[in-house]
Amino acid sequence: MVTAVRTGTPLRAVARQFGVSRPTVRRWVARAADARLDRVDWSNEPPIPHRIHRTPAEIEGRVLALRRDLRETSALGEYGARAIHREWPVARWGPPPAVRTLGRILDRRGALDGQRRIRRPAPPRGWYLPPVASGRADCDCFDVIDGLVLQGGPAVQVLTGLALHAGLPDAWPTTGVTTTRVLTALRARWRAAGVPAFAQFDNDTCFQGPHQFPDVVGRVTRFCLQAGCVPVFTPVKDPSFQAALENFNGRWQVKVWHRFHHASLRALQRRSAAYITAARQRGGARTADAPARRPLPARWEFNPGLAPGGRLIYLRRTNDQGALSLLGHLFPVDRHWVHRLVRVEVTLPGGPLRFFGLRRRTPESQPLLREAHYELPERRRALRAWH
Repeated sequence: MVTAVRTGTPLRAVARQFGVSRPTVRRWVARAADARLDRVDWSNEPPIPHRIHRTPAEIEGRVLALRRDLRETSALGEYGARAIHREWPVARWGPPPAVRTLGRILDRRGALDGQRRIRRPAPPRGWYLPPVASGRADCDCFDVIDGLVLQGGPAVQVLTGLALHAGLPDAWPTTGVTTTRVLTALRARWRAAGVPAFAQFDNDTCFQGPHQFPDVVGRVTRFCLQAGCVPVFTPVKDPSFQAALENFNGRWQVKVWHRFHHASLRALQRRSAAYITAARQRGGARTADAPARRPLPARWEFNPGLAPGGRLIYLRRTNDQGALSLLGHLFPVDRHWVHRLVRVEVTLPGGPLRFFGLRRRTPESQPLLREAHYELPERRRALRAWH
């Protein structure tokens, strides 16, 4: 190889001729330098020391004995490498090994109490909804980005949407996300892409409705029920269920909000629409492989005065008594299921409440914990009771 390079053959050609990489050719050419080939040291020994200095077995035994003694008698309860190094002179055994050496001895002899973190695989998308987890149905998630202010202009809120399986990102920048604007966005999205089996929201009042009264079923919930979609409300103060959408929210802010200067809300809306179009084109394969969505009838119209009927789902966490708050009432679930996740399926107007236990570690196991009777009171009668 060196002779070929010295005769002017390119490194790439030499590497191809001898079946090695170019860095290998360079290494041997550098080792030869300008010397005669018969005077070059061509030995190729591995870069490891000829002698390995290992702590004698007698010292390792003393380390383990001192650790055992400290574990049983130390007032501080410390018996790690640093504690052994600190207490070594008291035993009068001569200079102590270094702290790192002591740590390696303990590790080699299996004398470390620390346990390595076990990383378990993440649960499937929508693991808390069995049809979504199995890929038989899709779920649209919705959220609001706030805290954005245009330079010299108004504050901006962004209603965002994302399907767990199909992708289909959406973003609607506006001066304020209200229930009316949420309904307009849902109608436009579902007319274009179809109605999913589930629609997931957090507990913002623009989604769920006012919180000061019990038995409130907001307009967004009624809209979903009339469209044939099951509304799902995530646990209070637990953003992990919106992780996929939060990830998209971060990308939108980086790629749209922070990337450009927006002179007006209209300019921001144009930039956002261009980004959404490009993002949907890139995720076309994911959308094609997603579960089918039901088309929204052309003449379908939302009737907010119609009594709600159908199924809705609340994801909640029990308190220290195994109970949870729902629809303004406290429901006991299971005194052994404390501070744990529960999926509550509500059938309106007069169906039962079904409480299912949820575990991220075993998402396929969702036992039925309890059933309770619940009947949604008439709207006028409930308002008279509170006024």
